[in-house]
Amino acid sequence: MDDSSSPIYIDNAATSFPKPPWVAEAMHRLIRDISLSPGRSAHRFSLAASRVIFEARELVAGFFGCPNSSRVVFTSNVTEALNVGIFGLLSPGDHVLTTGMEHNSVMRPLRHLEKTRGITLEILATDSTGAIDSDDIPKRLNAKTRLIIINHVSNVTGTVADLAAIGSRKGGALLMVDAAQSAGVFPLDMEAMSIDFLAFTGHKGLFGPTGTGGFLLRQGIMAQPLTMGGTGSNSEAEEQPQLMPDCFESGTPNTLGIGGLAAGLEFITKIGRETIRHHEDHLTRLLLEGLSQIKGVTVHGPSATANRGSAVSLTMTGRSVADLAFLLDRQHGIMARAGLHCAPAAHRSISTFPQGTLRLSPGFFNTDAEILTVLAALDQISAGS
Repeated sequence: MDDSSSPIYIDNAATSFPKPPWVAEAMHRLIRDISLSPGRSAHRFSLAASRVIFEARELVAGFFGCPNSSRVVFTSNVTEALNVGIFGLLSPGDHVLTTGMEHNSVMRPLRHLEKTRGITLEILATDSTGAIDSDDIPKRLNAKTRLIIINHVSNVTGTVADLAAIGSRKGGALLMVDAAQSAGVFPLDMEAMSIDFLAFTGHKGLFGPTGTGGFLLRQGIMAQPLTMGGTGSNSEAEEQPQLMPDCFESGTPNTLGIGGLAAGLEFITKIGRETIRHHEDHLTRLLLEGLSQIKGVTVHGPSATANRGSAVSLTMTGRSVADLAFLLDRQHGIMARAGLHCAPAAHRSISTFPQGTLRLSPGFFNTDAEILTVLAALDQISAGS
C-alpha cells in the first residue's frame, strides 16, 4: 500500500465512520461544561444533564413513532436492549417465532432460555437471499406464541423484512424488532408497523458513539428488568420502582454518549433520512453492479434491484474470505470485515457456513470514487496480481 493514499473504510455495518462533526462537538461541550450525573442532585449541573437525557428521549420517541417518550429506555447497546426484552418478556412454556437470519444477540439468549426456561423456539424458513414469507407466520402461531422476533435488515446480506406485513399477521403475539442495521436509514414507525418492542443501537445508522442504544416498549406492555439499583427516584424504597423508564435504567446513565446520540439524530433530521437512504442505495447498487463483472465473485443476498440494506456479502473462488480482507487492508488500504459477522444462523441460511463471507458495507460518507477503488482492488485480487 502507498502510505500517501487515504484508507477507505467500508465496514459501516459494524459501526458508522466517520461521525458527523457536530456529534464530537456535542460530546465535547457536555464533558467540558456540565456534570455527568443526571437526576441524582438538584444543582444546576445535574439538572442540565437531566435535560440532555430528556431531550434525547423525546428525539428518539419522535423518530420511531412512539407517542410517549417515557417508553424510551437507554441501554449500552442493542444487545443489552434485546436481552432485556427476551429475558423480561418470556416465561416458561412460551412459544417464540424468529428467523434464520438473526444475530447472536437474539439467538444466544433464545437458545439459553430453551435450556433454562423451557421456551419453544421455532425458526421461520428463508429463501436463498435470506427473505421470509410473511404469509407463513399465521400458520406458525399458536395459543402459546408470546414473541415474534425479526431482524429488520440483515447485517450479513442486507435483506429487508416487511415489518408492516409481519405486524399485520402477528395475531396475539408481541412483535420485537432488531433495528440495529436499519435505524436511521429505513423508515420505522412503531404505531404504523404494530411494533411492540423496538431495539436500536446508537453507533451505526444513527451516527452516535459506541456504548449507546436502547429500546422502545409499547404502552400497556411491561417486562422484568435485567438489572436493579439506584435510579434517582423512589429512593426511600428498597424495591425497584415500577415507573417507566426508571425501572430499566439503574445506575448512572451514559449522559455523554446519549448526548452524542441525540446529536446524531439531529444530523439525520437536518440532512433527511431519505437523502441518507438514497445515497447509500446508490453506492450499494454501484458496488453490486461492479461485483457482477469480477471473475470468481459470488454475491450472497438480494440483487442490485431489490429493496435492500447496504451490507453486501461475497465470496471469491480460490480465496478464503479472511485472505480477501487481509489483502484489501494490507495492499489496498481498504477496511472491510470477513467471517460469520456474529450471525451463524444467517450463514447457514445462505449456505456460507462455516467460512462466512467478505462483507462490504458502504455508508453515508463513502463516495463513488471509493467504491470504484474497492472494485478495482477486488478485480486485481481476482486476477492474481
